[in-house]
Amino acid sequence: QVQLVESGGGLVQAGGSLRLSCDASGRTSSSSYAMGWFRQAPGKEREFVAAINWSGGRTSYADAMKGRVTISRDNAKNTVYLQMNSLNQEDTAVYYCAAGYYFGVTNLREYIYWGQGTQVTVSS
Repeated sequence: QVQLVESGGGLVQAGGSLRLSCDASGRTSSSSYAMGWFRQAPGKEREFVAAINWSGGRTSYADAMKGRVTISRDNAKNTVYLQMNSLNQEDTAVYYCAAGYYFGVTNLREYIYWGQGTQVTVSS
């Protein structure tokens, strides 16, 4: 079992950057899992943002996010990161990290463990 805690969200101006972190703990090391980031804006469904495999050697991104976000992980620290640049108001959402067995899946139902989310608000 894995517990996930996101941090790093906050209020940022349009064009700014944020780095989100997802700290993992529990009986099973997070390095055993593929990890993903999702986001959910008010009134919208939760959507895939990015994913990374267990070693960090493979990554995938939602088309709308390519070039603006980078997912990475440090297995020694049991932490996954999401660097977000050139933020705009459409990026305002709660951002969640999740752990699953398969790399790159965009269907949130394929992920087993979820964090509580961190709010990102982008102002004009």
